[in-house]
Amino acid sequence: MPPTQSSGDRVAFYDFDGTLVSGNVVTRYAWVAKRHPSRAQAMWRYGKTVLGVPLWLALDAFSRRLFNVVFFRLYRGLREDWLRAQAPALFEAQIRGEQFKFAKDRVALDRAAGYRTVLVTGGIDLEMQPAAEYFGFDDLLANRLEFRDGIATGDIVPPLLAGEAKAAALRDYAAASGVDMTASCAYSDSGSDLPMLTAVGNPIATNPDSRLRKEARARGWAVLDLSRSSELAIAPGQARGDDSEGSD
Repeated sequence: MPPTQSSGDRVAFYDFDGTLVSGNVVTRYAWVAKRHPSRAQAMWRYGKTVLGVPLWLALDAFSRRLFNVVFFRLYRGLREDWLRAQAPALFEAQIRGEQFKFAKDRVALDRAAGYRTVLVTGGIDLEMQPAAEYFGFDDLLANRLEFRDGIATGDIVPPLLAGEAKAAALRDYAAASGVDMTASCAYSDSGSDLPMLTAVGNPIATNPDSRLRKEARARGWAVLDLSRSSELAIAPGQARGDDSEGSD
């Protein structure tokens, strides 16, 4: 989705998996795989996904980018029109119920405060579009599957959004739409998103994993638990001090 032209010069960038919802690309693909019109294909694709969980965990711990490269190969052979047709049902059956209690409220608070809101995710764009609309995001930056003759190749159209490339996508978006990155904020749950968080003036560790929690404490970053509250321990742009409130 191209940048939305707006008079606002601040953006709130949001990661998705682990930040706004408890699910991830694996649970979403598993749901899609089970709905394949061929029963044999559905059983094979779903079984391969479940049996591969130890591999997915190991790859993700080693490199989020490598995990994405390997995992999205599971989409090889799926039709684009079929995948697009599954997206609304995927959202209603899987994603909507996985949102953290105060996730939508937090996005609304940023929008009310004058931030343009942008979803930045390593998920697939055609799966993420219904979620972006539900949360009220102005723009969506997501990975895109490569299709040839309407069939997924299993590759991602460059750039693959993970790690440093995710931060680069934020900077490119800012340059294209006149955004002040020092006045902008970013939300993520994962230490793998440190490049994204450090690209803005106001990083917010959201439902942070142990690595990110440690970094947030060391750097005095705001901490947010969207299962408990939509309020920050420290609001963006304010003096940073004790982050203990609401950070468990």
